[in-house]
Amino acid sequence: MKMIVDHIQNWDRYSLGKAWEQAFEFLRTVTPEAEEMEYSLDGDALFARVMSYPTKEETDEDAVLEAHRKYVDIQMALVGSERIACYPIHGLEEKTQYDAERDVQFFKYESKADIQIGVYPGTFVCLLPQDAHMPQLNMIERGATVKKVVVKVALDRLEL
Repeated sequence: MKMIVDHIQNWDRYSLGKAWEQAFEFLRTVTPEAEEMEYSLDGDALFARVMSYPTKEETDEDAVLEAHRKYVDIQMALVGSERIACYPIHGLEEKTQYDAERDVQFFKYESKADIQIGVYPGTFVCLLPQDAHMPQLNMIERGATVKKVVVKVALDRLEL
């Protein structure tokens, strides 16, 4: 399966099981006014984080290129927009070893990604373990604030 980028109203075109449905029950009801925090939807198997931050450039020192093995990310902007640069995980040079406790591995940024996804309110992107991604990137203006939600779904709970 490949990453999914679509409008929220099309979420049910992807038949990925009960955890997918639970994730979108939350995504369809979360509002821009949602408190910035972690929301437990089904214990460690399914949870969401609402956060805000200023956007940046790929070359900024604090920009991170990451991938996950245990969880799938479903990301959606609530306020503002951001760009997510996506890279196939093969061919990337490791920056850190995989941290199983945090479910993250970081990679070295070497060049602009061929795949650039604009994430706006009403759209979502589903990133799988093979999709290394650099979120929090500016669309037009560095430092523009985006508020978004990331739903983490345990990979073994999806019907892929």
